[in-house]
Amino acid sequence: MLIIGIGGGTGCGKTTVVNQILRELPEGEVGVISQDSYYQDTSHLSYEERVNINFDHPRSIDFKLLTDHLKELKKNKPIHQPVYSFVKHNRTGDTILTHPRKVMIVEGILILTNKELRDMCDIKMFVHADTDERLIRRLKRDISERGRDLDEVLIRYQSTLKPMHDQFIEPTKEYADIIIPNNRYNTVAIDIVKTIINEKL
Repeated sequence: MLIIGIGGGTGCGKTTVVNQILRELPEGEVGVISQDSYYQDTSHLSYEERVNINFDHPRSIDFKLLTDHLKELKKNKPIHQPVYSFVKHNRTGDTILTHPRKVMIVEGILILTNKELRDMCDIKMFVHADTDERLIRRLKRDISERGRDLDEVLIRYQSTLKPMHDQFIEPTKEYADIIIPNNRYNTVAIDIVKTIINEKL
């Protein structure tokens, strides 16, 4: 099994890169695990307490469960990926049955911050996008998909998102094997990744 880690700041276009890789490879050979599914279980907290969690700090991710699940997949065993609700700021209690694939993509803003997870990745990618562009994408997504309002998104961006990005996410570029500029010219980077995957497979 080939594990590809794809990191980068919020709204940088990781999903676009993941989808490009999925389109380039045979159907059924690639599986995706999202870091967002592995936010810590916050059932013991009230909704008000959950709202105030810093979700952009590495502590907010259950890396033990994530790495345990990857180890199971590497043993050719299926896993039950948690389902997370951004509206409730908690896991829903549902799971998604995820089967091992020849290629597993693990994507999320914080995945390259964890050494054990980094060491499990055969290819580490960092998707880079302009700060303003990322903020605009985050605003659009959080308002349309996650039920947030403009002030809430901007306050969170200034108080936690940007400081956490500068402290934890941006420095993980140094661990990346490939840095992809997220613009219309990144087809070359995708071609390189596709070639590496095909060679390893």
